[in-house]
Amino acid sequence: MQKFPDNFLLELHTPVDPVLDDLYRQTHIKFVNPNRICGHLQGRLLEFISGMKASHNILEIGTFTGYATICLARGLRLGGRIITIEPNDELLAFSNSYFRKAGVAERVIQITGRAQDTVPGLDMKFDLIYIDGDKREYAEYFNLAINKLATGGLILVDNVLWGGKVLEKDKRDPQTRGIIEFNEMIKKQTGIENVILPAWDGLMIIRKKGARTGHL
Repeated sequence: MQKFPDNFLLELHTPVDPVLDDLYRQTHIKFVNPNRICGHLQGRLLEFISGMKASHNILEIGTFTGYATICLARGLRLGGRIITIEPNDELLAFSNSYFRKAGVAERVIQITGRAQDTVPGLDMKFDLIYIDGDKREYAEYFNLAINKLATGGLILVDNVLWGGKVLEKDKRDPQTRGIIEFNEMIKKQTGIENVILPAWDGLMIIRKKGARTGHL
């Protein structure tokens, strides 16, 4: 199948917000491993999904510099909130500055720390959960998230194809091992259905079924 370059596809999309364009550029200038940032095309998809869900509560595991956070926040219904968790406190001020520039700061609750220490104490259900944290801990994140997800809610999981390394089945690298073990765990889950979009680095969409009928 023909692979189209991102620049070509972006020309056919709604123009990228200048704030997000600047955030993307500054992340690549100022930070190590800038490829962790959500790209423009994926960001548009996240905003679309968030908007279609009209979510009241969103949880994000792995803020990094806040690109995906902004996209998800823009899809919230009036009065909605996104809680975003990031273990690296050095990123807090930078990401917050872009939340203000993007006009979503009042919708974003930033928490510094590990998801494993934070999520169990959140006394709410989420309509949408986005996972893009430490790949070694993906299975742990899912087990935390599914208990906080409303019936019919979605979990979006980034990087599930991990640059094709999942095909090699080489588990010596802990990040690769984490992704492979997560993918294998999801296949065995009941009460959910899932699909993987083979775009970017692989985005898995998980939907929580209804408890009684198996339908949403």
